Amino acid sequence: MATTRDAEIRKDVQTYYGQVLKKSADLQTNACVTAARPVPKHIREALQNVNEEVSLRYYGCGLVIPECLENCWILDLGSGSGRDCYALSQLVGEKGHVTGIDMTEGQVEVANKYIEYHMEKYGFQAPNVTFIHGYIEKLGEAGIKNESYDIVISNCVINLVPDKQQVLQEVYRVLKHGGELYFSDVYASLELPEEVRTHKVLRGECLGGALYWKDLAILAQKIGFCPPRLVTANFITVQNKELENMIGDCRFVSATFRLFKLPKTGPTKRCQVIYNGGITGHEKELIFDANFTFKKDETVEVDEETAAILKNSRFAQDFLIRPIGEKLPTCGGYTALEAKDIIKDPFKLAEGSDSAKSRSPPEAASGC
Repeated sequence: MATTRDAEIRKDVQTYYGQVLKKSADLQTNACVTAARPVPKHIREALQNVNEEVSLRYYGCGLVIPECLENCWILDLGSGSGRDCYALSQLVGEKGHVTGIDMTEGQVEVANKYIEYHMEKYGFQAPNVTFIHGYIEKLGEAGIKNESYDIVISNCVINLVPDKQQVLQEVYRVLKHGGELYFSDVYASLELPEEVRTHKVLRGECLGGALYWKDLAILAQKIGFCPPRLVTANFITVQNKELENMIGDCRFVSATFRLFKLPKTGPTKRCQVIYNGGITGHEKELIFDANFTFKKDETVEVDEETAAILKNSRFAQDFLIRPIGEKLPTCGGYTALEAKDIIKDPFKLAEGSDSAKSRSPPEAASGC
């Protein structure tokens, strides 16, 4: 019975993205066009190099381009028309590779149509991007092997799949040790009633399939990921009275999280770290998530979990990591690890973001 219902949901989503939506302006909520924090110059330039038709068919809910990408192998879940893939293919360089997988055949056709166009524009001798027609909860069927990617990204797509645990399980399988899932998605403030979860437009607009935000940490722990690290969050508005009435008291946010797959090593202690400023576009400071910002040459105390991530991921080459108490060579300041509340709730972060926006000039919160 569940399989039949999942197939129906999948068909409805394919219809919505393949036939109902023709361009971003056709969306009835801002779930897929939420504002993001200012975009680094090198990413803005990469996005500007993407073909116009590819960009017009983009329906993502935020910018999911993480840091430290040179030579990485990246998998984009629900790559759609390929906008993010083409930007990433430029950023990883000729020695890196980007694979996009999407279940909507029409979107994959648009993406494939412009491979030669982009490789010529970037001056690459051979294509470093591939597009696959397939399902993100069935990566094995699409031929994607174990531990084959450094980074997996997803932009407002996991909510469209009924079996989110299966998606995360597959991501964990294909990530290398030290790899991460960096993804933007829609989350609900409470468990959604059946009529919201099965509503065709709400499902297509990314609200009907939204995960209750607390369930993400439960799924991550069950599968083996480190606890989710919240990066950004923005409230979603619904520009349709009928849909607003159906949603009732439930609120929605578009939030970006990082999930790391670390090797099984012994316990890590709290450490002091210095960022060397070597990441392109983040030479002066690296905003790692909502709780940690690393300024170049400044010594920062980090908790056990953050230390383990920095030590065992692609970020290791960009940090000097030492036990607390050891004297470090630094010309910057020193930030002690305070006994503060770590922000994990995306709704709490979104409230703070809204307050900040009201105090800032309009240009401070640019769209992606």
